[in-house]
Amino acid sequence: MRPKSQPMRTLANTAERACGVLAGGCDSPVRSGWSIGEPMFVQSSAQGAYAFDEMGRRYIDYVMGYGPLLFGHTHPALVSKLDELARGGLVWGATYPEEVRLAERIRGSLPSMERLRFVTTGSEAVMSAVRVARAFTQRDLVLKFAGNYHGHFDLALLDAGASAQTSDAQRSGIPQGVARDVTIARYNDLDSVDALLRGREGALAAVLVEPVCGNMGWVRPMPGFLEGLRERCDRSGALLIFDEVITWPRLGLRGAQGREGVTPDVTSIGKIMGGGAPIAAFGGRAEVMAMLAPDGPVFTGGTHAGNPFGVSMAHRVLDLLEAQPECYVQMSSLALRLADGFRSILAQRGLPYAVVHDESVVDFAFRAGPPNRNYDDARAADKANYAAYYRAMRERGILLPPSVNEVMFLSTAHTAEDVDETLAAAAEAIG
Repeated sequence: MRPKSQPMRTLANTAERACGVLAGGCDSPVRSGWSIGEPMFVQSSAQGAYAFDEMGRRYIDYVMGYGPLLFGHTHPALVSKLDELARGGLVWGATYPEEVRLAERIRGSLPSMERLRFVTTGSEAVMSAVRVARAFTQRDLVLKFAGNYHGHFDLALLDAGASAQTSDAQRSGIPQGVARDVTIARYNDLDSVDALLRGREGALAAVLVEPVCGNMGWVRPMPGFLEGLRERCDRSGALLIFDEVITWPRLGLRGAQGREGVTPDVTSIGKIMGGGAPIAAFGGRAEVMAMLAPDGPVFTGGTHAGNPFGVSMAHRVLDLLEAQPECYVQMSSLALRLADGFRSILAQRGLPYAVVHDESVVDFAFRAGPPNRNYDDARAADKANYAAYYRAMRERGILLPPSVNEVMFLSTAHTAEDVDETLAAAAEAIG
């Protein structure tokens, strides 16, 4: 329930106040609900699998901070004794043993990250990975994929997934010169890659890709796709960059690269690693990372990079995952229960929508046919239908991401009862 000390405010009042002081009324556009034309959700607190609005109403939360909350909100092992962490200092401006130990633990799970550097956000991690790849290859061209989301730096926003939808680069503040050095292929389509690179292989610095996509619905790589990218990078002398900000360690401690059996040259991670605290990293082959200052000419750095608080939180997350490996089975079985329930509801109504289940992720789009394979598929989904579904589920106490491109994340805090309550709401909400 709402703490007694918290003044009662209406949701509309807070949303209006937000619009009067925050640009667009929010600090990340997807939160506004603009992409589906729905009112912004204003949250006052969270606990376990639940989010609470200002009136104290409970919602089963499948946003989960857009992915990082593997253990739900406020897991005791993550939020207890925070004063002790803070007492040691929040920012030191020096290298220290626990920072080194965390890097060693990450490399133990992701051996491709022979050397790594901590940053604060996923955007920084991918941006830095691209910079070091360009320096290493002494080339400019980057090939990326429509519908992949890599953060909010200039290059990443071109034809991006999630809620970015940057349709006019120049009006969005992205220089024309940036667009000249980027080419955008269709995910899961090696013919598209070859057509775009024909005659330009010698200019290619890197192929940047989500090995499993979480920003145009949940999209698995088709057999041979990642292997094909690896082979093309090897042949052209370019680097293969995996953006695992969503997938590591949600898909396990080996990440998507371990599961799919394809080794990138550089990897970006973050989001989930801190369990809600801001921390991220990028890393790869030792010879590539040697391009970074002070060993090489490439500068990346930041006051909060590898800060003691974020590092300590990441250790807590890894401690939990290593102590409770069964949590992956628990989350996957719950997600399968949810996915199967959706399939049953859709079948009963004769709706030919594919439901995707992958570990602790569930997704279905309002589009007939097989699961999404690329951004063209994702863009064919019926946004109006999803908006109506989102609204109906929210009215029934289920909080979904306010974007047709986002997915449902489960956590160890979700229960079978939560899933069953969600399916009961869906049975009413899906017409």
